[in-house]
Amino acid sequence: MHAIPTSLFPPIQPLRSGMLEVDDLHTIYWEEVGNPAGVPVLFLHGGPGAGLSVQHRRFFDPQHYRVILFDQRGAGKSTPLGEWRNNTTQLLIEDIERLRTMFGIEQWLVFGGSWGSTLALAYGETHPQRCLGFVLRGIFLCTQREIDWFIHGVEWFYPELYDEFVGHLPPEERADPLAAYVARMLCDDPEKYWPAARAWSRFEGRRVFLLPHGEEAPSDTLDLGVGRLESHYMANLGFFEEDQLMKHVGRIAHLPCVIVQGRYDVICPPVSAYRLHQAWPGSTLRIVPDGGHGALEHGIARELVAATEQFKRDGRFS
Repeated sequence: MHAIPTSLFPPIQPLRSGMLEVDDLHTIYWEEVGNPAGVPVLFLHGGPGAGLSVQHRRFFDPQHYRVILFDQRGAGKSTPLGEWRNNTTQLLIEDIERLRTMFGIEQWLVFGGSWGSTLALAYGETHPQRCLGFVLRGIFLCTQREIDWFIHGVEWFYPELYDEFVGHLPPEERADPLAAYVARMLCDDPEKYWPAARAWSRFEGRRVFLLPHGEEAPSDTLDLGVGRLESHYMANLGFFEEDQLMKHVGRIAHLPCVIVQGRYDVICPPVSAYRLHQAWPGSTLRIVPDGGHGALEHGIARELVAATEQFKRDGRFS
């Protein structure tokens, strides 16, 4: 287990938490942390399907911010776990708006990393009037190029991990591992979807950090959520048109944004963060020279906290 960065705020318990039924199939878990009268923040976790961690509450000064966190459909404490039906980006955006209305929030700072950055951009471009600004980490624009990198490109850095990943498949299916894994994970046979989900989760999890952090304890919740939902979303290009988030970035380019990116992120390589920054004149790009993909790497956590602290002081980023 990796050491928790010292730059984070102390551990904190939610002011309240609960479950919100969003349709006949899905019920999502939510929690509220910090100052009920503070500046509202929306926290968006990664994956899709990774769910919340208690450490996610700690990027924000609890005296200043009112932080709303939730497990997206099929993730964490939301039910049913790993459910991919009725699960699209557009429906997640609708869920966010339900939460915003439920909490009586007019505008909030939007904070998200990895898939959370994808969802943050999609939400902002749909509801720019609801956003105060953005703190984004490990940018993933959900293009075909990035998905191909996630599946195949990583072989250049982790050939043994790639071989292990495709080695779970019969030789005739290894040319298109995404389709092969989707067929297994989105079926109703646990003898097929559990091994596939665990293999997918391991394929991603072992390349999150730049430096070795040891094996994480196995988690059925994480494996099923990440395996099923990441493959489901990637197979559908995130439910976007190709490069949609970049095409519509002008809708939010007037808002302040800080982008935190690990230089050696092999899950979401820096080119996407650079593209976004170039298209967003008011954004600030902070490359962490000794960072990989993980939000809880020391350099990345330090920059994320610095961003929320700067927004606390100035209401913007510079």
